[in-house]
Amino acid sequence: MKITELEPKQLWANFASLNAVPRPSKKEEKVIAFMVAFGKSLGLDTYQDETGNVIIKKPASAGMENRKTVVLQSHLDMVHQKNNDTVFDFSTEGIKMLVDGDWVRADGTTLGADNGIGVASIMTILQSKDIPHPALEALFTIDEETGMTGAKGLKGGLLSGDFLLNLDTEEDDEIDIGCAGGVDVSAFREYDVVDTPDNSVGYILTIKGLHGGHSGTDIHKGYANANKLMNRILFTCTEKFALHIASVDGGGLRTEKFGLHIAQIDGGGLRNAIPRESVAVVTIDKNDEVAFKKEVATLTQALQHEYSVTEPTLTVLLEPTAVPEKVMEEEEQEDVLRALYAAFNGVYKMSQTIADLVETSNNVARVQIKDGEINVYCLTRSASETSKYDLADTIRSSFELAGFEVEYTGSYPGWEPKVDAEILKIVKAQYKTLFGETPNVVACHAGLECGILGTHYPEMEMVSFGPTIKGAHSPAEKVNIASVQKFWKFLLAILQHIPNK
Repeated sequence: MKITELEPKQLWANFASLNAVPRPSKKEEKVIAFMVAFGKSLGLDTYQDETGNVIIKKPASAGMENRKTVVLQSHLDMVHQKNNDTVFDFSTEGIKMLVDGDWVRADGTTLGADNGIGVASIMTILQSKDIPHPALEALFTIDEETGMTGAKGLKGGLLSGDFLLNLDTEEDDEIDIGCAGGVDVSAFREYDVVDTPDNSVGYILTIKGLHGGHSGTDIHKGYANANKLMNRILFTCTEKFALHIASVDGGGLRTEKFGLHIAQIDGGGLRNAIPRESVAVVTIDKNDEVAFKKEVATLTQALQHEYSVTEPTLTVLLEPTAVPEKVMEEEEQEDVLRALYAAFNGVYKMSQTIADLVETSNNVARVQIKDGEINVYCLTRSASETSKYDLADTIRSSFELAGFEVEYTGSYPGWEPKVDAEILKIVKAQYKTLFGETPNVVACHAGLECGILGTHYPEMEMVSFGPTIKGAHSPAEKVNIASVQKFWKFLLAILQHIPNK
């Protein structure tokens, strides 16, 4: 079955059209132009602000002119992630989508259902001539995934809506009324490169086959972090195969180490994606080669056992390669491996007020070591500003002890729940009427734009909901077909029941 044959057909057709347009975060020029052209083609009031956000306004349908105005909001960008063995150019190719049973997924890449289904649903409502709705203000923001730049740059006074519906959550039985804030934590340092010791052999060490996923909503699920696993293997092997030679030198004891040497490491990708793969180029003394292979095999077995439930396809590969000319200086290597080991990753603190909700977490998202430079990129999230910076300072301290420079950028606030909001009562009532049960009213550990948008429009009431999406921010991303249908029915019912001004 083709995507465009699924129901509701117009929504899926719009999703397909959107996914034909490259739309990575920070490079949204093509999708911005696409959306501006879309709004103008409908003869609707279409505006692009100075940040790149697109606003399209549509008058109320007949008979609903006296209803309160609604803002429909989704973000245009998507996370671009692919498996290393997938040949795909995100800058030029449209996403290759597949119907897989009850789900729609992509072929070896992220799907873009986050937040493409939300965008496509808004497009469908703007196109429609027979859907009852109040006056609408469609807000398509940019760069949600890597900094919420669009939401931050939005000016007050552009929107007049009473309610905002953010269509960007991933469980169809949940209504979100709060979310975590975040801050980017980045660590940098240089290191000395030295000649590779004589009698060395080169190896490429690869970790792959991990689940990955969303660094907010999936952080508590026990998925492995490829950067942390790689560091664990390298640290252990460095300790194991470091030969200590003590000699008297000018009255002092000098220790020299020979063994495992790191030439480069390339692990992870975007800050908001749990790292799935990491690759390191190392050297080992030829005399230790057999023992080194055996140790890596032993460590692989241990990791596969530890993660047998959450990471059933975890794979560690060790392949010979040409001996690199240069490697990292020994003492600096030790410092770096210790710093990465100490850098906190995962759930730091659970919420004290909402059951089973992560309050504070960190994702060690990206590790790059090459040519005398080290870059480490983390995303620290929390519903609490004070806890957010407590964890950020914890991470900063581990890196600064190893001589790194650390900076904080891209901080954004969380979204404080308002349990007595009028729009929440409307949404809950429609859900119960349609589906015969009460929705789960929750806060999430993801970064939704509502907290930032609320600083620009403090009087605007907001909720967030969406269809069921699994594996967001990873090539495992998929969206449930029946859930999209449910979400669409729900959205239309809400618009029909917006109260009078």
